[in-house]
Amino acid sequence: MAARAAGGRNEGQDTDAPLLDDLMPWSVRPLRTGRPWVTAPDAATLRARWERLVRAPAGERERLFRATRARTPWTPVAALPGQATGTGRFAREEGPCPEPVRIAHGPFDEQWLLPDHRLIDAARPELWRVADGHQLFAVEHGYVPQDTGPALSVTALLPDGHSPAGRPGLIRPLYRRPEGHEPNLAPGLLGLLRARHGESVTARSVLAWALAAARRSPAGCVVPLPADSARWSAGVELGQELLRLQMRGARGGERPRLPGGRRPYVRAAIPPVPAGLAYDPDGETLTLGTGRISPVPAGAWEFRVSGVRMLELWFERRSAAGAVDADGLEALRPRGWLQEWTSELLELITLLALLDGLRPRQESLADGPRITPADLRAAGVLPVPAAARRPASVLGHQEEGPDGQFALL
Repeated sequence: MAARAAGGRNEGQDTDAPLLDDLMPWSVRPLRTGRPWVTAPDAATLRARWERLVRAPAGERERLFRATRARTPWTPVAALPGQATGTGRFAREEGPCPEPVRIAHGPFDEQWLLPDHRLIDAARPELWRVADGHQLFAVEHGYVPQDTGPALSVTALLPDGHSPAGRPGLIRPLYRRPEGHEPNLAPGLLGLLRARHGESVTARSVLAWALAAARRSPAGCVVPLPADSARWSAGVELGQELLRLQMRGARGGERPRLPGGRRPYVRAAIPPVPAGLAYDPDGETLTLGTGRISPVPAGAWEFRVSGVRMLELWFERRSAAGAVDADGLEALRPRGWLQEWTSELLELITLLALLDGLRPRQESLADGPRITPADLRAAGVLPVPAAARRPASVLGHQEEGPDGQFALL
């Protein structure tokens, strides 16, 4: 991280554009669950796994738990901020299942997580402390050569930062404190952009520009900053549209929707156990076994992140074929296709099609005069102070530590 802060560049880096790491300097590594059974595409599965675990005899419970160096059934752990879960040793847990929480599981997938700190190797409590109705999370996608997908996505859900290609990026909250206080921006950046583009520049508009203009590089996400206000305004407007789509109706917004005649519909019912996923480009049809959905634009089918097709990955996580080698608690899963998954799939197709349709406008933002890293250094924005790369001290409420003690922050 120090090399980035000093302005070090890897081969292939655009030297006329700053790294997102310098614009939004506080970042958090992806969550590391340590045991895959704490997440699932449906909440009912997590409740069933919890019941199976806490009702198992001691020896069986330890086997099902899947201990790691970071977590065993006897590890003392504080509760996650904002989560009313037990803090006694899990080996003695007999209570009801904590309410699963909806999370962003990698790019463009939403799943459920058991929010019990005793079950998660590295839950990143600093993210939970600032996750509220004002927060947005920018998630970088790990660099993969020849990747044609987006470098960045944004979610209102707590993200786990999972990478489709096994090369995770970083999670960057928009705000360093709850209630939308203290933007996670390099000190002085807002002032410089307001001097260039007007007083309407906000932390959210900086995030919108980054979402529209970010590019991949070996050194991390690169965000060219425009020197001309017309391009800035066009990019922010486009970024706000991308942001609205990726939030999927959160906080009272509109859910993604294609124009009439282009909306995907189920033409043949998806069977209880779809045999596989395939795409017919001529008929713009997605088949799930004997089930058929159309029209599905080719751009939605080919939409990739880190080189991985998002529709294929989404289906794989829910298909029976993906559970062939599962054992223990992971083997507890729905016996057939859930109706809610059909609705989620239709929305994902819609989202990916709309995002693909906006790519030409994103590419048009690349040209034109820029605010360079040298300009940022001359204005005192770079180098970023070390304190801006660390979490803020958040003391809004007490948190319960191991065995019911109060945690000291």
